[in-house]
Amino acid sequence: MTDAPHTPPPAPGAKATAKPGRAASKRSRRERRAILRSMAAGTIVIGAALLGFFPVVKDWFRRLRPPGAIAERDFLAACIKCGQCVQVCPVQAIKLGDLDEGFGVGVPYVAARDQACDFSCDAVQCVLACPTGALTHEISLKEEVRMGLAVLTRPNKCLARLGKGIKGTARGTGFDGLLRYTEIDRWKPIPVRDHPYDLDLCDLCARQCPIEGAITVERLNVDLSDLRGSPVVFDKCTGCGVCEMICPVDPPAIEVVERLRWEDV
Repeated sequence: MTDAPHTPPPAPGAKATAKPGRAASKRSRRERRAILRSMAAGTIVIGAALLGFFPVVKDWFRRLRPPGAIAERDFLAACIKCGQCVQVCPVQAIKLGDLDEGFGVGVPYVAARDQACDFSCDAVQCVLACPTGALTHEISLKEEVRMGLAVLTRPNKCLARLGKGIKGTARGTGFDGLLRYTEIDRWKPIPVRDHPYDLDLCDLCARQCPIEGAITVERLNVDLSDLRGSPVVFDKCTGCGVCEMICPVDPPAIEVVERLRWEDV
């Protein structure tokens, strides 16, 4: 029998050479892991994008936009979230969207019940401050500048329809909202809590509306002994939200429906 050839051991300090099949197997495993990591990263990116997209598509968050906001999809695309409109608002009515609003994060909106738009402000500063045209610069009472439309959403809660008045502050002493009262100071907004009322019949929505002729309170009965009345909204309404903010009942009897147009009523 012939002895098998003897392979001498490697010299001291020399590195062992890996077999070609084993090296190829290691490279293959590394490549597969790299591909799997790329796929996982892609899935995360796509998922995050969809999470931002869904709130917009599904209208999970319907917001009252500042004056002059263009159509919602276009507005979200045009707004660069610079915050210029927030900085110039004289009553700090404009807020920025939260993280849970998807692509709406950082996009300006108005929470009218907390603080209405000061539509009586001069030149609508937020529109003038917008650098991209997300808020149009056509300063008028046309559809371009309308935020929405006031609607009597809870008529059974309306104090005017119940024939009731209002004595004292409209929203309580803890309310921080601001409003310009022309009989006090045309140029300086003051806290609503600092302006008490003494009215036999509540007409605050019409009384404090900054747009003349946008809302009136009309009698429900020709009988003069019947004080009851009802708010009536006209096409001059810009949707500023003052009526919603000043309404003494909670939740408010009248609210602004965002993006609602007069012809849709």
